[in-house]
Amino acid sequence: MTTGRLKQNSIAVVIPCYKVKEQILSVLEQIGPEVSAVYVVDDCCPQGTGRFVRQHSKDPRVVVIHHEKNQGVGGAMITGYKQAMIDGHSIAVKIDGDGQMDPRLLPRFIQPILEGRADYTKGNRLYSPELLTSMPFIRLIGNAGLSFMTKVSTGYWNVMDPVNGYTAIHTKVLRVLPLDKIDKGYFFETDILLRLNLVRAAVVEIPMQSKYEDEESNLRISRILFEFPSKHLRAGTKRFVYTYLMRDFNLCSLQFIIGALLFVGGSIFGIAKWWEFSHLGVAAATGTIMLATLPIILGFQLLLAAVGYDIINVPRNAIYPVLADETLTFQQSSPQNKQAANF
Repeated sequence: MTTGRLKQNSIAVVIPCYKVKEQILSVLEQIGPEVSAVYVVDDCCPQGTGRFVRQHSKDPRVVVIHHEKNQGVGGAMITGYKQAMIDGHSIAVKIDGDGQMDPRLLPRFIQPILEGRADYTKGNRLYSPELLTSMPFIRLIGNAGLSFMTKVSTGYWNVMDPVNGYTAIHTKVLRVLPLDKIDKGYFFETDILLRLNLVRAAVVEIPMQSKYEDEESNLRISRILFEFPSKHLRAGTKRFVYTYLMRDFNLCSLQFIIGALLFVGGSIFGIAKWWEFSHLGVAAATGTIMLATLPIILGFQLLLAAVGYDIINVPRNAIYPVLADETLTFQQSSPQNKQAANF
């Protein structure tokens, strides 16, 4: 990837657009002067949002990019991220075009990055009870379930609002991520967290309140129920294999492996014996019960200990200050980061 010279503290906004024609101009009008460029990515929108922006927006910072085929929100963001890197911007901010995210909050998102405390910031609508008042109840319940799955699969146990798309990232970190391998659909928000964890990037959440009006959500409950769990399982397995088997093998690795073997082995043994004795019509001996129970209890304790280690192993220090200069690309990254990103 050819990139221009990195412009220190130059901010770019990426707006993925699909069926947001009614709200997009209002969003653009609220973007402050601290932003140098705004990339409006029309993801083959049936409403022609990109064309509409070209015709009606007078902001010279706005650049419209068209997709010939719909790629999903992740695909639109990857296109915008790549353009921000090519143009040499140092921070890329994601704001949706449906008006749910207040562009005036942008300075809060970039401040931790400018201060060197974060590589990636993410909005959190669950930070306090006061911020929850505007969120529909069904979304609140869904977010709670998704939050737990995201913690387990990505390793960012400090992230509470996984599907929140209001984010900011330093482009030095973007350059060490395999952007073309990241999920292009609605799992994009989680998949990028996984990739960030693999390179040990620091994530900070920003309290915010979203606006819910007449916009149409394209994320369906059926997709969350049937598609997301399997993707979380694959992401969690991938993270464990790389983090605790390939990059490092430590006490947590042993605790998880032994704990899983004991828990699963004890459960299988217990179920088999229950089935056997229930068909014989006799009570199981105390020793047999203990042979099933003890491995389950011990395995569960070891798994809890492994989770405890994983929680305190959340990346805390920003990596972008120690990455290479503006010539850094994914191919030129360190062997460890290259291995992590390719995994």
